[in-house]
Amino acid sequence: MTSSETPADWPLDSNLVDPAKLVAWMDAKGIAAGEPIIGAKLLTGGTQNFLVQFDRGGSSYVLRRPPENKRKNSDETMRREARVLEALAGSAVPHPSFVAVESDTELMGCAFFLMGAVDGFLAPDGLPETIEADEAKQHRMGISMAEAIAALGALDHNAVGLGDFGKPEYLERQVPRWRGQLDSYADFDGYPGVELPAATELGDWLEANRPTSWQPGIIHGDFHIANVLFDPETGDLAGVVDWELATIGDPLIDLGQLLALWPGNDNPANLHGLHPTGFATHDELLSTYANNTTRDLSNIDWYTALAAYRLGSILEGSNARADAGLAPREIGDMLHEAAVALFTRAASIAGV
Repeated sequence: MTSSETPADWPLDSNLVDPAKLVAWMDAKGIAAGEPIIGAKLLTGGTQNFLVQFDRGGSSYVLRRPPENKRKNSDETMRREARVLEALAGSAVPHPSFVAVESDTELMGCAFFLMGAVDGFLAPDGLPETIEADEAKQHRMGISMAEAIAALGALDHNAVGLGDFGKPEYLERQVPRWRGQLDSYADFDGYPGVELPAATELGDWLEANRPTSWQPGIIHGDFHIANVLFDPETGDLAGVVDWELATIGDPLIDLGQLLALWPGNDNPANLHGLHPTGFATHDELLSTYANNTTRDLSNIDWYTALAAYRLGSILEGSNARADAGLAPREIGDMLHEAAVALFTRAASIAGV
């Protein structure tokens, strides 16, 4: 098979990613030029974006493109995500290596980018035997996540070329944004209104207790155990993935989300249903981060409660859409249950 032929096992409609155009694009950029694409497979993961992994010239790549029915900001999201990965090169943050980006939409009908494949496993898909049988490796999983997010928060976003990547009033916008999101669901026919624990009280508490000062930095924006890949031999974090929500803001937002969603028998917001006996505790994650940062963690409960409030507000949208007949009822019920768990977690932290 020549490099210009379409692989017989190409896993995606060529209207979404045309392999012949991809090969020509890679050739023009000098990426394993002249070599065929082999072993292509469609990856599943935490977003609606398409991920195609393949080998070429002895290296493994992953192409990332928006969903078939693009959102209005899908192309810009691809460009931003590629820019973050490029900025992280050489840092202590485990991440997929940046290879190349196509910002123009003419070639494939969308912006897309190419990154190096990460050899690792997604914990919500199940732990490999090497991890399942070793509590020390299970423990390492959480510790390495806390180390990675501390390393991200320690980066100078101006020095790595992301000085214009976010807005300085990031923290001030959070509570009004998510409270407004909840209020907007009233527009769905059939939705009876927000029925989440202490929804009004939580919004009031978060606004009243918002930290008055913070140090900006790079945030991932959706940091939890389903958005990282782990080394199956050691339990170390092999790569943080899904950077589409990355921006410049308060990096403690990421730590708050890690703590809010961390699997544990005492956490009602253990949304991934993981219960390994060797997992690090909440306090161990917090102390690991503290040992790798100069940031003030005295308000970490606020960040943890905000993370649960934010995600619960987002998930409740599917319940509202289901009430209006715009989403499957079973999905609405499942995500409403998750939103209740998140608000319960936030209310417990806030004491409301």
